[in-house]
This record gives sequence, C-alpha cells and structure tokens, in this order.
Amino acid sequence: MTNKLWEASLKEKKNSNLYAFEKFISKKIKKKFNLNYKTFLNWTVKNSPEFWNYFWEFSEIKGLKSKKKIKKSKIFYKNLFLPGSKLNFGENLLSKNNDDKAITFISENGFREEKSWRELNLSTGKIVKFLKEIKIKKGDRVAAYMPNTIETVEAFIAASTIGSIWSSCSPDFGIKGVVERFSQINPKVLFITDQYFYNGKKINVLERLSEILKSIPSIKNVVIVNYPGKKNVINHSKYKKIKLIKWREIIQNQSEKINFKKYDFESELAILYSSGTTGKPKCICHKTGGVLLQHKKEHQLHCDIKENDNVFYFTTCGWMMWNWLVSSLASKASIVLFDGSPMYKTSDLLLKIAQREKITLFGISAKYIDALRKLEPNLKFKYKLQKLKTICSTGSPLSSEGFKYVYKNIKKKVHLSSISGGTDIVSCFVLGNIYQPVNIGEIQNSGLGLDVDVFNDRGKSLKNSKGELVCKNPFPSMPLKFWNDKNDVKFKKAYFNRYKNTWHHGDYAERKNTDGFIIHGRSDTTLNPGGVRLGTAEIYSEVEKFKEIKEALVVGQSWDNDIRIILFVVMTNGYALNDTLLSRIKTQIKTNASPRHVPKKVIVVKDIPRTKSGKIVELAVKSTIEGSIVKNKEALANPDVLKQYKNLKQLKTFFNKETEVILNG
Repeated sequence: MTNKLWEASLKEKKNSNLYAFEKFISKKIKKKFNLNYKTFLNWTVKNSPEFWNYFWEFSEIKGLKSKKKIKKSKIFYKNLFLPGSKLNFGENLLSKNNDDKAITFISENGFREEKSWRELNLSTGKIVKFLKEIKIKKGDRVAAYMPNTIETVEAFIAASTIGSIWSSCSPDFGIKGVVERFSQINPKVLFITDQYFYNGKKINVLERLSEILKSIPSIKNVVIVNYPGKKNVINHSKYKKIKLIKWREIIQNQSEKINFKKYDFESELAILYSSGTTGKPKCICHKTGGVLLQHKKEHQLHCDIKENDNVFYFTTCGWMMWNWLVSSLASKASIVLFDGSPMYKTSDLLLKIAQREKITLFGISAKYIDALRKLEPNLKFKYKLQKLKTICSTGSPLSSEGFKYVYKNIKKKVHLSSISGGTDIVSCFVLGNIYQPVNIGEIQNSGLGLDVDVFNDRGKSLKNSKGELVCKNPFPSMPLKFWNDKNDVKFKKAYFNRYKNTWHHGDYAERKNTDGFIIHGRSDTTLNPGGVRLGTAEIYSEVEKFKEIKEALVVGQSWDNDIRIILFVVMTNGYALNDTLLSRIKTQIKTNASPRHVPKKVIVVKDIPRTKSGKIVELAVKSTIEGSIVKNKEALANPDVLKQYKNLKQLKTFFNKETEVILNG
C-alpha cells in the first residue's frame, strides 16, 4: 500500500511561486534544479546568505537592501543577515491601497465585516497619528489585550510602522497571565477590548482593567475598543489617573499620510511569550527584517500564497500563528479573522466559513482535525471548497488518521501541509512544499535555507531513528534576545546548552528516508520506561483512532526507580471504558507502537489541562500526580482541571504487572 496521499500535477508545480523562484535563481547562478526540492533545498542551505539576499529581491520587499549578505560571527545567534539593510514592517504589510478586500472579520455568532486595502491604510494612518500624539516612539512597547479582530491588526501595523515594539495577549488570559507578561516589558499604552464571546457566553474584560493598571504602572494611556457589532458603556470615573481613549474617537479623526521611516533590519518588532507552564513566561523579542523575510518565504514558497488569495488561520492573538497570519498581507493576500469557538452550535462551523469566504489557505490545529474526525466521521466532501488550495495543520503532531480523514472527507485535491516550528522562531523549521508528495503522517521537509536535522544525545545525525530536532545553520528569524536577560544567560540555556553552536529546538523528532519529518512530541514530555526513550505522539496516534475516546493525555510517572506510563482519557458522550475497550486499546498500542508503549494504568477523567492556544500540558499533570508544585497555573486555560489529578490513591498503589483501569470523577 502506498503512503502517498497527494501530489501536485506538473502544471500546478510550474504555476507555483516556488517554480518562479527556482527560475529566478537559475538565471542568477546559471544552475538548473529541475523541480527537485531536495537539490534546491541543499543549494539554499549551502548558500544561505545568497539565498536570503535573492529572496528579498524576488519577493520585492520594500526597503533599502545593503550589498553585504551576512556579518559572520562564531556565536550562532550573532550572525547578522543583510547587515545595514533598512525597512518598515508596516509599509510592507500595507502592500496595496485600492478597493480590493484586505481583511474580513467573522465572530462565532455570524457577525461579519470587511475592510478594503484603502480603508486599512486610512485606519492605520489614524492610529499612527494617535500613537505619535501620545509620544510613543521607536522602541516603546505597545501592548494589546485584544481578540482576533480587524482593530487588533490595525493597531499592530501602526505600532510596527513607527518602530515601537508590539506585544499581545488574547482576552482568554486572566489578570495574572496578562500582568505576568506585560509587567516584564513596561508598555506605555494598552489597547483593550471591552468584552468578548466564547461559545455563546459573554465575558466582560473591562472589569479587569483596574487590577491590570495597578500592577503595571508604566501604562499611561488606555485605548478601549468595542467588540465588533456590540456596544458598551464605559465608566470613566473609575480610572482618574489614566487617560482613557475610545477607539471610535481615534477613527473619527482625520487621517494623515503615513511617513514610512526605514528601520534597521535587526530592529525589534514584537515580543512573544513562552507558554509559561514551567515558570514565568520568557519574553522572546523578534526582529523586524528576519520575521518579514521568513514569513514571506513560508507564505510564498511553501504555501504558494499569491495576490488576492484569501488566507484563514484559526488562532488568537496570544499565539504566534496570529503574527504569521497577519504577515500574509505582505504577499498582497487577503486575510480572514475568526473569533470565538470553532464549534459554536455546529462542529463544522469553520468549514462553512471556508466555503462561504472562498478560502484558499485553511489553517487549523491537528486537534481540530481529530475532533472533526470523531464528530463528523462521514463528512464525505459536504463542502465543495473549490478555491481551497492548501490546508495547514499545526499545534501538535497530526496523526496518520488525521491525514487520511482530510483526503477522505474534506477535499481530495488539496495540499495538506503539516507544519511545525514555534514561538521561539515565530515560524517553521519543517513544513510543506508543492514539489514533493504528501505522505501519510509525515511533514514534507525542512524549510528552504534551514539546515534542519535530528541528533542523538552525542550530536550525531540520525535517519529513521528518533532524536532531537536541531538547526545547524543560522537563519534570519532567530530571536534578537529575551527581554531583561542580561548577557543572554536564559537565551543560551534555552537553545544552545545541548549541542555546541547548534540550535536545539526541544522537539523529539524523526527524519524518514523520504526526507519527511515526524514530530513525536516535546522533548521534555518524552517517556523513559526501562531507560528507553519513547515519544508521546506514538501513543496519541493510536488512542485517537478510537471513536469512544474524545481526548487523551499521557505522562510518565516516576515509580519504583523507573518510569511507568499513565494514560488519562476523556470519554466521548455515551461511551464508557470497559474491559473490552481497554483490551482493544492495549492491543492496538502494542501492535502499532510497541509493547513498551502500553500504559500501566488508564484513568478516565472529565477534562484535560491545556494552554491558551489549546495545547495539552503533560508536564502540569506529571507534576500534579507526583506531588510537585505546578509553577504557573495562570498559563493554563483551565487550571481547575488539575484538582482531579491530585492525590489519586490508585497511583500511589504499587502495581506494575498489568494495565489497570481507574475511574476518576
């Protein structure tokens, strides 16, 4: 049986941005690549500075490109690409100024609005004018506590236009989560929504403002934004020492022509945050030029985004995929923003939107595909999705069942691009390309210009064996620094402690003979029963096949001088975990993964802890069942869930022969 699920036709390949760039390079260096991704990738890695230099030209980045391609350094992250180059990030995102559609916003209850490029330019100009009036300048931090709306995008573009540093949290973060992040960077202005909605429930955000302002005294101006389609009355008397400004008052003012001042390629653009599940969130500061160059490369060469395409990603503005989505504007594409529950009133809500909005790139999480597979097992191409070219999946590894579900139920002729990277690089290390086929369970290859590999503990390259995902060469979207990290102590510890002069990403991965990648989970959540290292993704991949199980979480518990595997499961409504189902689960894991992967205990729980961006948090559960303190519960979307994992008598009982079923709650 073939593992190939899809391959682009020769016509599609030759009509792609990747082929156009290949021809562009071939003309420059007098070398042919013949639609061979591996050959082309190898050239971009060996000639990395030339590749990035040529891609600036090809993608027509607005700015002043220096003649020097790289300033080399023995320190990995001190290598500077295109040193001396200057650009304005906001100018590059405002890539058009006509009546074509630029942005569409859709809320879970169906409220919809759109803005043309002309309207986007005008609104951004007004925000730029306002920021200058309140004396925001280059390097000042601009914070946003906002949902995924057009106003948030406009504020971001305006902030980047004047050289200030953007940082955002979505409103599902509680007060402590916001304060923990923003208090580290001392913003001068805060954009805040008055309310937001999730699964039909209205949540008041303004009532949190007093506490936030008490804890972050650097905030001197607050801009209050009404949730789209809703009205709210603001009580000004509560905030006497702070200047409150209504968004609509700013927008009612006259616009002025934007002066796009050029800033250094290495200038700060945005501060993103680590999940904070193991301590205080790290403030990761990203660079203007590197982010723009890397995002345009991924959008144009890997996702084949073209002018007037309609790009959608299900994300909040507390996740790096929001930044990735918004940058699509730089490729003259239109973006579609959604805010709310992806399954409000109907499990296929996002697919309905994809059909109605004529989406060309549909970005979702692997967990969403898995949930859809269980809730809509016989979707059978209910939506035609005629404009859809690419489906991107990220957030966690996409199972083989998820791959097959897309092609059997969503669309046959579509490029399914499983992608993986992170907040650390606000982009991807491994992702799709139109030259290679899509194989079941595999991410197609690494990104152009990136020397990605899998190492064993001794730093030796591996193939068809699991190890640590690394990048062996510098690249433009390396973060500039961690905020408030003297001498880069935390920065070096995060990425360069494991291997000498090599970026260690913290993913447990495998590279196949096809040059495809499989991500087996985060390195810090791998399992070590009997001293043998196992990836959690291999267990999830098997458990997800059972319609009886809605969701699962697996951890390794320290036990009897060893590690034993504990599997927690949330049952689908109408099903219970009995001996028959348990036997089937064990057999399937044993057969398709290995006998070592079979859990010693299976425990039914009501829910699973997750981060604000929807990622499950194994470490919090491991700490809880072993009696350790979970350092930062505020990073979780549902911290109260951890109570059901605490002091489980069954996990304290010595037992190591057979898998045991435990019903908890």
